[in-house]
Parts: sequence; C-alpha cells; structure tokens
Amino acid sequence: MPLCRVGDVELCYERIGEGAPLLMIMGLGAQMVLWSRDLCEGLAKQGFGVIRFDNRDVGESTRLDHLGVPRVRRQMLRWGLGRRVAAPYGLEAMADDAAGLLDGLGIERAHVLGASMGGMIAQLVAIRHPQRVASLTSIMSHPGDRRSGVPMPRALRALMRPVPRTREQAQDSMVGFVRVVGSTGFPLDEDSVRERAGLSYDRGASPRGMARQMMAVLAAGDRRPELRKLDLPSLVVHGTADPLVRPVGGQRTADALRQSRLLRIDGMGHDLPRGMWPRLYEALGEVTGVRG
Repeated sequence: MPLCRVGDVELCYERIGEGAPLLMIMGLGAQMVLWSRDLCEGLAKQGFGVIRFDNRDVGESTRLDHLGVPRVRRQMLRWGLGRRVAAPYGLEAMADDAAGLLDGLGIERAHVLGASMGGMIAQLVAIRHPQRVASLTSIMSHPGDRRSGVPMPRALRALMRPVPRTREQAQDSMVGFVRVVGSTGFPLDEDSVRERAGLSYDRGASPRGMARQMMAVLAAGDRRPELRKLDLPSLVVHGTADPLVRPVGGQRTADALRQSRLLRIDGMGHDLPRGMWPRLYEALGEVTGVRG
C-alpha cells in the first residue's frame, strides 16, 4: 500500500471510493485493516471517499522504537493516582499526522471519523485544524476527562493480554478480546475477527508501538473546554454495552459539542458489529449531508 510522508513519519494509507473525503482513524494499537473492508465499501456506496490509514507506530507506518518502551503498569498507576504520565508523544502529534495526511493527498477538507483512541484523535483534529474538518464523528470514545476514562476491570484485563507469538495465537487473542469487550446484542462474526487479526499479524504486530500510544492516551487532558468552541456538525456513536469506554464517555462527548447528535445503540460494545452499520450509514448521511 502507498506511503505518505508527514514530517518525520510515513503513514501507510488506502483509499476506497471517490466521493466526499472521509478520513477514518483507528484506535489503540489497531491497524487500518480493523476497519472492515465491507464497512468501508458500504460507506463508499453511501457517497464517501474513504481514507483509512495506519497511525504512527502500528502496521506499515513508521515505528518509533528509538523513543523507548514505556513502563506501562507504572504509568497506569500514576494515572490512577492523578499524577503526570510520561508519554513519548501525545495525541496532538497523532492528530497532526492525520491533518498532514490530508495535506499529502491534496485534500483541503474532509469528514473525520474515529473509533476509540481514534475518536480522541479525531476530536483533536477538529480542535487543532478546524478549517480542515467538514464534520466530526466520534465512535465509542470519550473527551478525556477522568470520569469518562475508567474501563471496567474485566475490559482492562483483556486489554493487557499477553503478546501473541504466532498468527493463530493472534487470531485467538483477538477473538477472546472481542468476547470480553464486544457487543452483547449482536452476533459475533468470528470469521471476520479472525481474518482481520490475521491480516494485522501478517502486516506486523507492534506491541511497543501500542504501549507508546497508550501513554499518549493516558497523558491526554480534558478536551471538553476546546470541544465546546467547535461549531461543526458532529455525530457521537456509543453502545450501551461498552465495558472498555463506558457509555458515559459518549454522553459527555456529545454534551461538549454544540452541534452534536448522540446515537446510542443498544447491545453494542467496544466493536463495530455488522448489525449496526445501517444505523451508522443513516446517521452519517443525516449529519454530513452526504447521500449515495
């Protein structure tokens, strides 16, 4: 897949469709292939030109191993005690990466959508580069305040699972993770989960990169004061059964945005089950004005 130079990093990306630009930002340690191709092609049929990419430190984008490996458990304890977390880089740098990718692709303005950590980055793209954002969609994410950022213990344990050593282990690990944090109101498409986990393994796992990204999340501050200044169409999507980013995260994100629509999906967890896609397509069309 092609690479785009953005400052000191190269971002691997893929474009699907030729409609209104839609920049899709994935979450913690997640490669762009975690955006299901079927989902991306469905969005293209709705009238979007999808751009999915690997964030810095994962997939086929630049790995920043020269920045060292954070002591994750120590820094998580510091966060829990309300102390400063040391991060090799911040979510702000990742937001600037995303805006730089638009520059590299010659796109002046795009709809920006992010999931989980990607939702946090999408919020910062809108805060730091408001002229580049036609609309903001934040899925299963939160605005950075401490009340919104505490996962359920079982979800945190699942997040800290051991690093897989084989392709099969990577697939089993992802299925196990989704069984803990995923949707309770939609069937688990295990074949799809295994396929995307295998693709991610083939493209190259980056546990050290994930650790650095996690520090960026923990070091981030409360974005609500800046979100309140935004004046753009916004969609907030959250499942009622999300144990990793609890539903209060979606509510507080929507409350902070002036022009927001909050879409609550019963039984959706910390994943994007196929059964919720039609509701996402419909809501995106209403908020963005883009119709297939």
